[in-house]
Amino acid sequence: MNKNTEKLKKNLKNQTVSIVNNPIHNTYPAPPFISQQQDAPGLVSKMIPRPDHGEQSYKGSNRLLGKKALITGGDSGIGRAVAIAYAREGADVAINYLPEEESDAQEVKELILAEGGQAITIPGDITSEAFCQNLVHNAAKQMCGLDILVNNAAHQQYSRSLAELTTESFDRTFKTNVYAMFWITKTALEYLKAGSCIINTSSVQANKPSAILLDYAQTKAAIIAFTKGLAKQLAEQNIRVNAVAPGPYWTPLQSSGGQPLEKLIIFGQQTPYGRPGQPAEIATIYVTLASKEASYTSGQIWGSDGGNGIF
Repeated sequence: MNKNTEKLKKNLKNQTVSIVNNPIHNTYPAPPFISQQQDAPGLVSKMIPRPDHGEQSYKGSNRLLGKKALITGGDSGIGRAVAIAYAREGADVAINYLPEEESDAQEVKELILAEGGQAITIPGDITSEAFCQNLVHNAAKQMCGLDILVNNAAHQQYSRSLAELTTESFDRTFKTNVYAMFWITKTALEYLKAGSCIINTSSVQANKPSAILLDYAQTKAAIIAFTKGLAKQLAEQNIRVNAVAPGPYWTPLQSSGGQPLEKLIIFGQQTPYGRPGQPAEIATIYVTLASKEASYTSGQIWGSDGGNGIF
């Protein structure tokens, strides 16, 4: 570890202490962050600072008691925060993730089990149609039903120019973010009944794309169109479809190829809050959209971007 890294770590620690009483930062770390990079898909345990998924803070109130939820990308980031929140609201939870993320997934499993609900872990690559179908069937079988589907898993790899964006990378992004959502949702309709819901994770990139995230931004715009159109299709069946559009959130997606190092160091600085969001800060949106309180809410896009107001 070089002197600059040691100094930045010390400054970050001091900064975290200094913002405890700052209502804008709400005790969460703000940039500059330590220069860090992981191989995709990235792990929570390797991030500095470690993201807050509500492990210690989220308190449930039985809003999803008895529900059965499947969450893709549930091992880390926003998906992990949603899995914890759903379990503490009384739901049984199945999470999907890549095999390389097993250590993160086991942490989530223990947190879910601690709430007394079922914790189903199903590793696998959702760029495969056959796996997506088996994922849904497996989750529904083990939980004896399915009430909530959260299409959250995503692939994000920055590319500085269109000339550098390869067909392989473009295809991987669309297969993970769009095709998988289509395959999983189509299969889930075999189990979802009246009162069930689908929640998709879009992004502010859908409405305000970054120059280095052309393919990712396209997929997030496609998710919004899919959400709004499907909500109209399923209204007669009383199945609600909504999406959440996060702004900059501190997750492994960013430190494992989602952002170049120079942008990761100042990640979230452009928001009015001057920092990225923590996964714990968005989980309640997914809870509300899955709860009976949102029974008249469908085809909506709920933004959470630290005050930029893009949605």
